[in-house]
Amino acid sequence: MDDDDVPATFASPACFMHEVDPAYLGLPDQQTWTDVNRWRRNERERLIAARLAVPAAVRASYSEAIAAGVLAEIGDVRGRILSAYWPFRGEPDLRPLLDEVAKRGGRTALPVVVEKGRPLEFHLWQPGEALSRGVWNIPIPAEPRPCLPDIVLAPVVGYDAACYRLGYGGGFFDRTLAAMAARPRVIGVGYSAARLATIYPQPHDIAMDIIVTEAGAIQPAVSTVRAFT
Repeated sequence: MDDDDVPATFASPACFMHEVDPAYLGLPDQQTWTDVNRWRRNERERLIAARLAVPAAVRASYSEAIAAGVLAEIGDVRGRILSAYWPFRGEPDLRPLLDEVAKRGGRTALPVVVEKGRPLEFHLWQPGEALSRGVWNIPIPAEPRPCLPDIVLAPVVGYDAACYRLGYGGGFFDRTLAAMAARPRVIGVGYSAARLATIYPQPHDIAMDIIVTEAGAIQPAVSTVRAFT
């Protein structure tokens, strides 16, 4: 899953776009992007190793606190669809949250990777229903039931005060949100220790609406992003 981050792409490049100053288009220059990409890879590896080093029992208690925080943030779920995820490499395990959402009258879904470079799909699923193996052997709903969720939980490897998310580098969540006709509420979920001063957001990065950790919720802060050096 650790593909390199990729800057935004375009359906059809304009003639002579290569002659246009990247700053005019709001795009990072190649050296800046190379530096940011290298930094993100290093931080990703460091943060994943750090969370895997946390005892499983401690991570479980963090997951419970995060689930409670998510429920407090989303409020009444009746008639709404919440998409969670299958925990991977030490991510918060929010599968019990899906049961609670169903008990409260909501519906639940899981994201499905179709293929590299394409947006995610969301398919209805609730605990107890059949699963099959998807990309990277991550479980996905066995029965395809595509849906448009009202709320999407996005696991974060790292995050900053502006609620930009450092993910695994495949760009799936950014690509998916950019392609959706109606944007759902997007809640980043992760551990408080994963907070960074900045992820050096680039034009293709999309901020989360809020980040929920075991220590509380972080609303986007208005901040000036430092240039990468």
